[in-house]
Amino acid sequence: MKALRFDSFGPPTNLSLEEVRKPDPKPGEALIELHAAAINPSDVKNVAGVFKATLPRTPGRDYAGVVVAGDGWQGKQVWGSGAGFGVSRDGSHAQYVVADLDTLSEKPQRLSMEEAAAVGVPYIAAWSALVTAGDIRAGETVLVTGALGAVGRAAIQIAHWRGAWVIGADIADRASDADLFINTKSKDLPGEVKAHTAGQGADLALDAVGGVMFESALKSLRTGGRQVAITSSGNGRVDFSLIDFYHHELRLIGVDTLKLSGRKIAGIMNELRAGFEKGDLRPSPIKTWTLGEAVDAYTAVAKGDSSRKHVLLLHSV
Repeated sequence: MKALRFDSFGPPTNLSLEEVRKPDPKPGEALIELHAAAINPSDVKNVAGVFKATLPRTPGRDYAGVVVAGDGWQGKQVWGSGAGFGVSRDGSHAQYVVADLDTLSEKPQRLSMEEAAAVGVPYIAAWSALVTAGDIRAGETVLVTGALGAVGRAAIQIAHWRGAWVIGADIADRASDADLFINTKSKDLPGEVKAHTAGQGADLALDAVGGVMFESALKSLRTGGRQVAITSSGNGRVDFSLIDFYHHELRLIGVDTLKLSGRKIAGIMNELRAGFEKGDLRPSPIKTWTLGEAVDAYTAVAKGDSSRKHVLLLHSV
């Protein structure tokens, strides 16, 4: 089979397309013929050495394909995001991958392979932040920073699905599904949020940016509000008023999707499937690339193109 490989850390140009042996599934595992796989910013970071993957390695976390071997699963279309994929075991940027049977999730019939492959990491991160960690409730006001990115778009959809009113914030003016959108380059985020919530602030904030947005999001919360952090920018350090933090009885929660087990990921994918099947959740806009164009696709993601999800077609070279 053909697989994208890297044997040293660095930029996307460290990747090469190689012919490697198709993996053999062990008892309790499935062999999946992969049709499509998204490229996430975390995949670029992985190739750069951020996660200290064991080398040589095939990167890629998200996928959609058909099980060709696996008790009770053969012939089924599956989607997901593999625990440890691309870091401690070979990932999804190849024509086949092996996954544990108890980590599989059936793909929604309404989605194409390309659309399904683009769901994984962004929606898992948004669900983990808003539902699992943030305990989102119907009727709440939710603030999402980085609203125009893949995680932000997923978070807005999930928040609406759970009955929340959503304020989106980002540094550009583009179409957004948020009920209220704030361009943080031209407007003060805390002031705008308070002005549209009768001076109270948001109940829950998902900071999908980190860095300079962290304190602004925190200042946008009501007394007793909670904020979930899932990423960082810059040097990874932030400043905020500890006095304001405890006087307003705020809560700060961290989420790391890389620590999710395969079973937990499959559980989230199963929850998401209902939303996509009913049309409450919608696939992200995508741009497809062949495996032969993988380095260019990785480079586009590395340059920060988040307007669409970049998806590899794994049997097109």
